[in-house]
Amino acid sequence: MPGIEKLPIEETLEDSPQTRSLLGVFEEDAAAVSNYTSQLYSAMKRIYDAQNELSTATHLTSKLLKEYEKQRFPLGGDDEVMTATLQQFTQVIDELSSCHAVLSTQLADAMMFPITQFKEKDLKEMLTLNEVFALASNDHDIAINKYSRLSKRRENEKIKIEATEDLYTSRKKQHQTMMHYFCALNTLQYKKKIALLEPLLGYMQAQINFFKMGSEHMTQQLEEFLTNIGSSVQGVRREMETELETMHQTIQDLEVASDSLYLPDPDTKIFNINRNLTRKTGYMNTRNKTRLVSSTWERHYYFTQGGNLMRQARGDVAGGLVMDLDNCTVMAVDCEDRRYCFQITAFDGKKAVILQAECKKECEEWITTINNISKRIYLSENPEELAARVNQSALEAVTPSPSFQQRHESLRPTVHSRPHPSRTSSSSSLGSESAALSAMSLDSIVAPDTPIQFDIISPVSEDLSNQAKTSGQGTRRTNPFGESGESKTEESEESILHQLFIVRFLGSMEVKTDETSDVIYETMRQILAARAIHNIFRMTESHLLVTCDCLKLIDPQTQVTRLRFPLQNVVLCATHKENKRLFGFVLRTAGSRIEGRPVSVCYVFESNNEGEKICDSVGLAKQIAFHSEMDRRATDKQKELDREKERQLKELNKQKQIEKDLEEQSRLIAASSRPNQTGGEGQFVTLGSSSQSEDSDAGDDGKKKKESEA
Repeated sequence: MPGIEKLPIEETLEDSPQTRSLLGVFEEDAAAVSNYTSQLYSAMKRIYDAQNELSTATHLTSKLLKEYEKQRFPLGGDDEVMTATLQQFTQVIDELSSCHAVLSTQLADAMMFPITQFKEKDLKEMLTLNEVFALASNDHDIAINKYSRLSKRRENEKIKIEATEDLYTSRKKQHQTMMHYFCALNTLQYKKKIALLEPLLGYMQAQINFFKMGSEHMTQQLEEFLTNIGSSVQGVRREMETELETMHQTIQDLEVASDSLYLPDPDTKIFNINRNLTRKTGYMNTRNKTRLVSSTWERHYYFTQGGNLMRQARGDVAGGLVMDLDNCTVMAVDCEDRRYCFQITAFDGKKAVILQAECKKECEEWITTINNISKRIYLSENPEELAARVNQSALEAVTPSPSFQQRHESLRPTVHSRPHPSRTSSSSSLGSESAALSAMSLDSIVAPDTPIQFDIISPVSEDLSNQAKTSGQGTRRTNPFGESGESKTEESEESILHQLFIVRFLGSMEVKTDETSDVIYETMRQILAARAIHNIFRMTESHLLVTCDCLKLIDPQTQVTRLRFPLQNVVLCATHKENKRLFGFVLRTAGSRIEGRPVSVCYVFESNNEGEKICDSVGLAKQIAFHSEMDRRATDKQKELDREKERQLKELNKQKQIEKDLEEQSRLIAASSRPNQTGGEGQFVTLGSSSQSEDSDAGDDGKKKKESEA
């Protein structure tokens, strides 16, 4: 018989996706064997039960044997010896199907008993082991998730002990159950051949003993064939017993040797950390951000392949690429909700992943392994020896963050050295098209010895508070969280544009002019050089919100506004000419003046390849704000014109009313002068003077009227 595929019992503790995939193939094969055995059992049962249908049942058995080569068994499907053997049996059964009678006793002992044992005992035992293994695997997954969510606080020591004990028990149970399950599946590969061949052998022997026509049908060649098949079955049985004994011994040895490995967090003083690895595999948790501040963790199987970090989920046939580890950086990080975390950052800084190892030993080994791979030690002839020489002086396997100068060395031009007190020998390294700036031009852009601010402060809020004091709002309470002190109506006013970007603050400094983009380029150069000289690595990450009213820096964790820049005060915005991840803008502070000029501050940030997009967004916001202001001014002007027209119309109506009153008085005077011609002249004079005095009171008018009537 050819070699039989086996499940590796030694790899049950690691429980890798490859082992699970191979286990799935064996389980599929077991299901196929069970299905096929059920059909063969039904066929032989019909032979046993029905004498009258013996020929039909024998023909069905022969037909099933013919279909064996068409069965898609994942294991042993291309066994030519087995296929050829069954084909010869099929030919003999076809010849004997017309004259066989039911021999109940002989068939029950020689044919039905072996296949019944295989079906009712072996296959059911396999099904039971499958269910037990599924429960053990599920309990282990629950225990490892519970253990991974342990807090770092000491008051949870009792919970930590319980989680450790649960994980130890579930892991041991899964390992032992998995080993016995693998043993049963390996044994099934032998038993299925015995279960197929032994009933057929008993069937043929019963036919030979029963019929006296052996000389007609049972030729010498057929007897030799049956003898060879019997010898083969016995050989397979002996091979199975030998292999079963070996597997049982392996299980016992692994149970003894693996007892200490069940602990999730072994003591590093007992189990030494191997810092010379260039290849490593194991399960780790991956951090995935779902929203701005929340995140989830997923468990995957990770392994290194050359200079690549690969990831494979349970049940997948092959792994996928996570990151290229050449020239990458790796460091241990402190996560709020998890322990043993480290971060891998690609060489260009565009991609970073945060992983959680199971224990401190695994975390440090992963860090040292990735660090060795990033140095391309795996390409040497003896990588472990080279790694030992490189790491012989290292006490800890935590790679420090690369300096800011190294991080941007490939992304920006070279900065010439310059003396500390003056800038007479410094030259602009931003942009390959413009010529080098002279010392006079640099001093006209940025004042010498201008301090650089690397932390986020709120000069804008201070300036706004000064404005509030001058306008009568000095008693207003300052927000202790750094939020701007504007009115609620202004903050709640809807804006047409709302765009959010992730940025990291590099620094800010005061500039002397805000008329050209060169001031931003020179500020970037000085801030980058200062960070490299003073070894300043930390950068504050924020969310930059661009609206039609202002620019806001928002804390990603608390959603509190750190800084607010009024959009009308942002006069310049530009990106680095070569490194598009760097951008900056100049803010002209209102109300503050030095030497007759307004105070301007340049802020420099780093983004995720979105510098130009951010500048375009700021330009779009200023355009929208400009058009909105023009529309507002046009509306105000139209309202002023409408008010002027209304005022002129009122004046005109008032003049018309006065003229109408004068005409009415003239008509009254003329009517009163007709009956008395003698006193008409004096009367006319008196009333005429009365009509000319429009501003006299009502009493004088009445007196004059009485005198005229007298």
